[in-house]
This record gives sequence, structure tokens and C-alpha cells, in this order.
Amino acid sequence: MAHTVDEETPLLHAQQQKRRRTPLPWRQFTIILFLQLAEPLTSQLISPFAPQLIRDIGITNGDETKVGFYVGLLHSLFFATQALTVLHWSRLSDHIGRKPVLLTGLFGLSLSMYCFGLSKTFVGLVLSRALNGALNGNVGVMKSMMVEITDETNLAQAYAYMPIAWSSGGTLGPLIGGFLSRPADRFPNVFGNAAFWREYPYFLACAVPATFTAIAWIVTYLFLKETLPNSVSVRQLIKSKLDHWNSSKKGLDSEPTETFASNENDENKPLPLRALLIPRVLIAAGNYAALSTIEIAFRGVQPLFYATPIELGGLGLDPPQIGNILAVYGILNGLFQVFFFADLHDRFGSKAIFTVAVSSGIPFILTCPLINALGRTYGLNWAVWSVVGVQIICNMLLNLGYACIFIYIAAASPNRGSLGATNGIAQMWVSIMRSIGPASATSMFSLSMKTPAHAWFVYYFLLVIVSIGIGASLFLPRKPWKNQ
Repeated sequence: MAHTVDEETPLLHAQQQKRRRTPLPWRQFTIILFLQLAEPLTSQLISPFAPQLIRDIGITNGDETKVGFYVGLLHSLFFATQALTVLHWSRLSDHIGRKPVLLTGLFGLSLSMYCFGLSKTFVGLVLSRALNGALNGNVGVMKSMMVEITDETNLAQAYAYMPIAWSSGGTLGPLIGGFLSRPADRFPNVFGNAAFWREYPYFLACAVPATFTAIAWIVTYLFLKETLPNSVSVRQLIKSKLDHWNSSKKGLDSEPTETFASNENDENKPLPLRALLIPRVLIAAGNYAALSTIEIAFRGVQPLFYATPIELGGLGLDPPQIGNILAVYGILNGLFQVFFFADLHDRFGSKAIFTVAVSSGIPFILTCPLINALGRTYGLNWAVWSVVGVQIICNMLLNLGYACIFIYIAAASPNRGSLGATNGIAQMWVSIMRSIGPASATSMFSLSMKTPAHAWFVYYFLLVIVSIGIGASLFLPRKPWKNQ
């Protein structure tokens, strides 16, 4: 019997085929998620104890209003040095492969955290954070690997799992930092008799993520598979660049050797940097930078706001309480994104979710003065904790924007061979803005504390940042770009 086909049949069939997702390659996918724990674990670790650390080393000479400035400077240093190197690491990964760059970054993270825990001066802290950022180009490389092991049917699902790593690291980092800092004071029966823990009160907290990162290095070396199809050795790359330089010096007509496999096609060939500076790459990178500026400014101000005495405009919490709040947020954020993001993305699309995410920064800002007003009037009662809960919800909505913008960045790459460089450009701009965001936001917070007439300056500043982010989102297309 002949199969009857009407005008609806192929359309329905196409829609069904389009909705069928390719299963994720769980073995390699899980390893990448495991590796992503390292950076949020190390970066967020210092949040609960950073204000007390600055007080302990005496750089402020007892001036409480200067604490915020130096805390923001510590947060910014990592991203400032990362901004100088991340594009080079990402472009290098397009040639020598993702795995060697990941191993270098993990080594830098581990070494720098051990150094940070042993630092007793502000200069030592600065050098440790700078080393951390300069050797770490992992973020963009891991995003490139995520795209290379997935396809367009399961990419959104894969990005929905990324917050598990970031939220788990963001949860465990503050918990470890708040729980294990100053162990001789917190656990005198265990650590009180050892002079080392009194001389280096923050080493134990720093050693935990440093050791984890060392374990992650071993896992990467033994089990992670290279995803770049035409990688070459560092020796081959250097030889090729020297040959091209010598040819150019002699005036010979020679093109730079971008790849070395004779049978590769243009889709897998890394493009020159100038070929990547096209509108869609710049739009995607600009929105990523705007979202990250909002988020990192909030992350800088939020623990500082919680740690500042109520009479100076904060909430007056101690490091363990701050760590608990950030941990609750991390757990809820990870669960929410894993269980809801993919379905929300399928229903509303990338742009709608991204716009809502950026706009959620406005209610977050407004809750800060409300929390302080309630704390001044009623103390730490249920009303204060309820508004803190609203802040957590706003943060969860804000983080929905990351998975969306990652999809836009992957779609913006001119070809697969330039995926690392495209992510590197985006990450470079993000690192620049993240180096500015914490220091500027926390400095504005310190100014607001120091001068009662300027008490609202920090909130005006944050509102301007959010408004810029909302404006940038208008340039995104309704659906991500597609390569022709």
C-alpha cells in the first residue's frame, strides 16, 4: 500500500528529527566538568576571608574604609594578568591542541594557590594572584572542547551542565575558605599547638584547592583525550614560525603555515586574528563581557556587603555565615540550571533568556539597601533572611545568561579551526572587564561607607553597569548565527 504524504507530513517529520538530541559523550564530558571545578574553587575560595586577610596583613593601617579597595584589587589581579595572556593561550590551543594548554593552566593554578597561602605580605599576595592569571588560559579552551565533543542538537544540554561545575566550585570554595581559614583559632584542639598554623592562618584553606588542582592535572594527563583533529607539537609550531619569519626576512613570497596536515580543509584551518574581528564575534564577546562585568561586580560587593558592620551600611556577618550563604546559592543555582535551562532554552530561545538574566541585576541591587535598613531596624530576623533569599534568586537568574552567551560565541566562530581563538577573544575582553569590575565596585562601596553623603554611589554605579548590559543585549540576533 502506497504511503500517503500530505503537505504536513514532511514538516512534522523534520520537527521530530530536529528535536532528537544526540547523547552526550559522558566519559570525556564528565572529565571536562571535573576540570572546570578548579578555577571557581580557587577564585571563590578567598571571598569569605579576604576582608579579614587584608586586616591581618596591616596594609590598611586599621582604616576599615580601605578594606574594600584592597579586596577588590586582589580579585581584579587574576583577571588583569589573564587578560594579557588568555588570547595567546587560546590561539596556541588551535595549533598544539587543547590538552597541553590545559595542563599548563592547571599547573599554574595549583602553584599559585600554594604560594598565596604562604604569603605574609600584600606584595606576596599580588604576585601569587598574578601568577595564577598569567598561566591560566583554561576557560576558553574548555569551552572549545565542549563544542568539539557535541553538536547543535545537544550543545544547549551540555551548557546546562556547566553550572554544576561552576556552582559546585563556587559552593565548595567559600565553604572551604570560611571553614578552614585560621584553623588554630577555630580548631584549637587540632591545630592550636602548631606554630605553623598561627603563622600561616590561611594556608590550610588554600592548600585544599591547590591539591585538588594537582589531582586534576593528573586526571587530565592520564584520561582526557585531545579534541583538536590536527594538532602539532610545540617544536613543529616553533620551527614553522621561524621558517616563515626567515622567508619573510629574505623577501620570499610565503604564506604563514597555520596548520600542518596536508589533507585538512578550510573548516579546520585556524584563521588569522584579523579575520576573526567581525561583527558577530565582537557582538558576542561584548555581551559576554557585559554579563561578566555585572556578575563579578556583584560577587565583589556581595561578600563585602555581608562582612561590613551594619552601622557602616552592611550586614555584619562573619566568614562562616558568608560562606554558608554563598554555598546555598551555589547549590540552588546548579540544580536550577541543570533541571530547567535546557527546557527553558528550547521554549524561549537564547536571546529572551539572556535579556531576562541581565535585567535581574536591577532587583539584586535594590535589595542591598533594603537588607541594611531591615538589619538596622529589626536585627538579623526573618525579614532580612527573606530578602537575602531574593538576592539568591536574582543571582540564579543572572547566571542563566552564561549558557546562552556561550551558545552565541560558539555560533559566532567563522569556522571550527578558529574556535579556540574566538573563545580567546571573548575571554580576553571578559578578563579585562573582570579586572576592572571588582576593584571599581568595591572601591565605590568603600567610598559609600566613608562618606555618608555618598552612601548610594555604589548602587548608582552598579545600576549603570546593568543598564549597559541590557543595551548590549539588544544587538544579539533572536537566534544564534549559522555558518554558511
